[in-house]
Amino acid sequence: MVAASTNNISRDPFPANPIVYFLMTDRFHAAGDAGLGSYGRPVDRAGIGTFHGGNFAGVTQKLRDGWFSRLGINAIWISAPYEQVHGWVQGNEGFAHEPYHGYWPLDFTCVDRNFGDMSSLRELVDTAHGAGIAVILDVAMSHVGYVTRPDGYPPIGTGLPACWGPDWVRADVPGYLPGGEDDLTRIHFDLPKLRTECNAAVTLPAALRAKPDTRAVDLEATPVRGYLVQWLSRWVRDFGIDGFRCDSARHVDLRCWSELKQASDAALSGWRNEHGDSGTARFWMVAEAYGHGLQRSAYFDGGFDSVLNFDFQHEIETLLADADTVTPFGRGLMWRRLDKLFARYATELANGQHDVLSYLSSHDTGLFCRDRLRLGASALMLLPGGVQVFYGDETARPPLASSDPAQAARSDMNWDSVDEALLAHWQRLGRFRSAHVALARGAHRRLCMEPYVFARADAASGDTVLVAWGPGQARVCVGSVFADGTRLRDAGSGATWEVMDGHVELAVDELLLLETYED
Repeated sequence: MVAASTNNISRDPFPANPIVYFLMTDRFHAAGDAGLGSYGRPVDRAGIGTFHGGNFAGVTQKLRDGWFSRLGINAIWISAPYEQVHGWVQGNEGFAHEPYHGYWPLDFTCVDRNFGDMSSLRELVDTAHGAGIAVILDVAMSHVGYVTRPDGYPPIGTGLPACWGPDWVRADVPGYLPGGEDDLTRIHFDLPKLRTECNAAVTLPAALRAKPDTRAVDLEATPVRGYLVQWLSRWVRDFGIDGFRCDSARHVDLRCWSELKQASDAALSGWRNEHGDSGTARFWMVAEAYGHGLQRSAYFDGGFDSVLNFDFQHEIETLLADADTVTPFGRGLMWRRLDKLFARYATELANGQHDVLSYLSSHDTGLFCRDRLRLGASALMLLPGGVQVFYGDETARPPLASSDPAQAARSDMNWDSVDEALLAHWQRLGRFRSAHVALARGAHRRLCMEPYVFARADAASGDTVLVAWGPGQARVCVGSVFADGTRLRDAGSGATWEVMDGHVELAVDELLLLETYED
């Protein structure tokens, strides 16, 4: 039994100001290689789509080193920890594609030994909690993994009757209900589609009934989705997991997600009671619904607290692609475009009825331009709403050599070639954002355009910040935001100002991140 966590830093502020670091466990960091090659998987660290050896212990090591805390991160999203299929399929470039990413599940109740064991996962979670960092698991309810053999992809359908059976999955093979034409029944990439829409009770599939180490058991009068809800919420009850990133949310009925939210909420409460954790935040879920943008949608009525924002990556890429940061005219044009974007996001999210999680890079949609990462970091970390940092955006991690943008985006973390200046920039922005919920939730007000100066004020908390984006200098009217005598301090340099006659005199090279302070 793990010791009570009463000395942990509170994770309750996280849902109001999500700063989520997304790492792919296998590609992030390895501490030892005991799990590599589990289940007879070949060891090939150089393969585009093979396991490279990252593990739970490696994440724990970086937690202890303070990597995430120095970035202001308050939640880490890690790959699905449960056991994946043991073989591989042929990728679209002919490479061996293994389930290193965690999206081809075999047994939702066991840890995949390539990542570690139950003990090392528990150590990861406890270490994160001790640092005030929530842990979010990537989970899927839409499909199971391919039916594979150690030497690759078998003929379509081979082994399906002996594994999951037609009561559990749809498959485009004889004896199975084929895929449908709508989001809830369509089969994607030939992955067996779990029949979460079906109300009929099922018994444990052969894939698990004959598996000696599974923790899955028959459940009385329970449909497919009931088993999935029980299996996934058990990770919360056993480890104190704080949230789920829900893969392919649009391909699962919303009632399934709602049931998962309720079960996980209860599981988290049970874990807290058992471990003396004083947290009060509800279990948190974010939907991955491809193509979703800033808008409020039915997902927020189906148990979700946030949705991944697919629009921002493209918006900011377009905005910064031809940005002229050298001439005053070019900078002014960029700042005007940024201000419109910031104002639109703040207005859309102002009523607090929904939130989105925006990002620069993604394992699915590719890496943000490496030459614009410094500008991109500033735009993302000053954006209203929740934000997600993809591993390596803070270090200028280079892509893999692959024409597949998804595989290219999943290279190993570049620990030996970190861009230290870029990292310091991310750290400064992240710590400032972590300290100020106003950036995520506050009303946006532009105060000056050259240099670009804006304020964010959160009425609920009373938090107010001032941001100046240069280069440039100006006497800025701040009387509508700060009273005379208010003292302001740059969170990076420590330089100070005092509001006099409703104004402050600002000279900025790149960024000033100003917060109020008292002696």
